[in-house]
Amino acid sequence: MSEHQQHLTDYLAAFIDELSSNGVDEAVISPGSRSTPLALLLTHHPRINTYVNVDERSAAFFALGIAKAKRKPVILVCTSGTAAANYYPAVIEARYAKVPLLVLTADRPHELREVGAPQAIDQLDLYGKHVKWAVDMALPESGQEILRYARSAAVRGLGMSIGEPNGPVHFNFPLREPLIPDLREDLFQEGTAKRVYQGERTLAPDQADELEKILSERSRGIIICGPGMSPDGIQAVADFGRAKGFPILADPLSNMRSGKHGTDGIIDAYDTFLKAGAVGEDLKPDLIIRFGAMAVSKPLMLFLKGLEEVPQFVITRGEEWQDPTGRGTHYVYAHERHFCHRFAGESGTRDWMEKWISLNERTKNLMQDVIGEWDEGKAVKCLLETIPEQSSVFVSNSMPIRDVDTFFFSNDRSISIHANRGANGIDGVVSTALGMSTQSPSTYLLIGDLAFFHDMNGLLAGRKYGLDLTVIVMNNNGGGIFSYLPQAKEGAYFEELFGTPMDLEFSHVAAMYGADYSLVKTESDFLQALRQAEGMKGLKIIEVLADRQKNVENHRKMWEFVSREIQGGQPS
Repeated sequence: MSEHQQHLTDYLAAFIDELSSNGVDEAVISPGSRSTPLALLLTHHPRINTYVNVDERSAAFFALGIAKAKRKPVILVCTSGTAAANYYPAVIEARYAKVPLLVLTADRPHELREVGAPQAIDQLDLYGKHVKWAVDMALPESGQEILRYARSAAVRGLGMSIGEPNGPVHFNFPLREPLIPDLREDLFQEGTAKRVYQGERTLAPDQADELEKILSERSRGIIICGPGMSPDGIQAVADFGRAKGFPILADPLSNMRSGKHGTDGIIDAYDTFLKAGAVGEDLKPDLIIRFGAMAVSKPLMLFLKGLEEVPQFVITRGEEWQDPTGRGTHYVYAHERHFCHRFAGESGTRDWMEKWISLNERTKNLMQDVIGEWDEGKAVKCLLETIPEQSSVFVSNSMPIRDVDTFFFSNDRSISIHANRGANGIDGVVSTALGMSTQSPSTYLLIGDLAFFHDMNGLLAGRKYGLDLTVIVMNNNGGGIFSYLPQAKEGAYFEELFGTPMDLEFSHVAAMYGADYSLVKTESDFLQALRQAEGMKGLKIIEVLADRQKNVENHRKMWEFVSREIQGGQPS
């Protein structure tokens, strides 16, 4: 073993061991030559579990899914060149969804940059503002100072990644050949690690007094809970809402709609009754308190935009600006739990809460009356009512997340809902769900045919590692959400540009990746397929055939019926 290889080994081992000593225990590796020492040392480490995913885009979303599920950083490793560029979509999602990722890209040494060397691109600041911190690491050399530098860089990047808001960081490693490290048995030794301590934000006394005054003067508040809420803040928000008498409009990704925290005062049908314009003057709030990111519902966003004069508290754990409506008036950087405990106490009235509960219950009853024909909406409703306790459901963007918003009603079964709502894309959805399935014993993926096609190669990781995932593919042969948008009126070009039918046979996909496959056309077929999948391990694909046009007609019929009934039988 050459002197260079010993320096390479000690340097990278110090970096990796520092991450491990601070609790990082998962890594996803994309195969490549320049990243050889990183890949070998991570695999050799006794306390780090590694996955190999040959497609970089899939690998990055797979790591994102693990990080989402564990709520802690995951290492992501690739070789130099465009391999690192293929991580970009997942890095962007991690940035906006506030997911901690440690991206390690191997690079050519400085003398091979911008001189025409193969597989060498400019990797400095490759991800721009989409990472919280980026560093071009020093080349390996001898001495204790370089080892201290490696450990300091590791813990600094880790600390940045887990600081609020969480997010990705980028380490770029220039490496010279030869690239084979010394995998000796005593290479990694548990020792005293450097530490970064993270505290939770609380309000200063004078700031709390100012907010207390506003709260004390208002009794008709509403609470809006969006994606990205801390799990340990959910109970506090539920208790706060009940104590104040403020209804909680809970986005499905807030995970406030399901669990043991109690569902009294949880409003889950607001997307439907706000479409109906059902909120009159007697239901206009005098205060809005928002936790988490903006909810999925467009009617809710439009409703908030119409409340110009109403004070709006935006509560976030970090310094991110969560205010797409521009109507926020007070930005509170504090943990949900601290905010709720600080301002606990009654201020609203039960009458105010009951008005919202009554409208919510009436809306759900009306929806039940009109939901009859088998379509995508009913399939989503059946799925959410059938899956077992403690299940995790990963939901694709476009129509699936909107149908979950419409048909997922509050319950005490502790069903958790997840999605990539940072950038709201359809790329990498299969891989993210598979990443989450490594940590969750009962995971379902609800996805449309276009998004499924977009990341079918992600299924390879599921087959390779025997992961347990049930995939429900809503196959309406195209982009269903566009049928709800103004583009649908452009008959001449709509199918070519927006409908984009693919006419794929997904049974072949199942056979290719060794997945169990079911094709369902009726509710009874679907329920039987779900029961069968529940008793099986591995990949399961349930394809639900749907008609795009019929689905649009059924949804609109439901919204129009609810609107007409709520508004006293008047046409909507």
